[in-house]
Amino acid sequence: MVIKGVLFDFSGTLFRIEPVRDWLAAVLREEDIDVTPEDFERYVRELTAAGALPGGPPPVRVPQQLAGAMARRDLSAALHREAYTGLARGVTLPDPGLYDALYDRHMRPEAWQPYPDTAEVLAALRRAGTPVGVVSNIGWDLRPVFRAHGLDALVDAYVLSFEHGLQKPAAELFRTACSLIGRDPADVVMVGDDRNADGGAAALGCEVRFVDHLPAPERPDGLRSLGLVPR
Repeated sequence: MVIKGVLFDFSGTLFRIEPVRDWLAAVLREEDIDVTPEDFERYVRELTAAGALPGGPPPVRVPQQLAGAMARRDLSAALHREAYTGLARGVTLPDPGLYDALYDRHMRPEAWQPYPDTAEVLAALRRAGTPVGVVSNIGWDLRPVFRAHGLDALVDAYVLSFEHGLQKPAAELFRTACSLIGRDPADVVMVGDDRNADGGAAALGCEVRFVDHLPAPERPDGLRSLGLVPR
């Protein structure tokens, strides 16, 4: 296959969210809230089990009252916030303001780290003249993350679920992305970490390649190994 365009997922593919303990510690510092080491470790365990960090570990169990919001969370900013603050509220934290503060923290650029080979691969695609799109199931605008990390100039189009009212694997999201980068789906590779959501691009005729959803230090060359750029 001659690759004429590449689409990427965001979380777990190009970027990785910070660990739960770093997320919680940062918010406690910002809110000037002191907790004992024992309580801190308990909060970390319980927030992890709850799946309260978007992009982090999934919930061990989704409470019945949140099932609807979780299933549709990437369709709107309101649903996304409702779902994840709802999961966090399953954990008793020392201040009621922490639930929204934690949610707000995860949208900040400093909460995200690009994978070690993200910049290299995006830059190589740009040099090769291969347009790039980002297709993400998400409830907030991730463009500032790319700008803050100096990668926005390497992305030609963003197709974000909450802006279109559709979630992957809906084929229309991938069709929109292919149109925005000006390429026929048969000439495009979709790269992601979710075989169901990202695999939806195959319905259009895109080739789909997968990476492992791992912490950034544990996946130094997952993108590089996919052969997206001719050597």
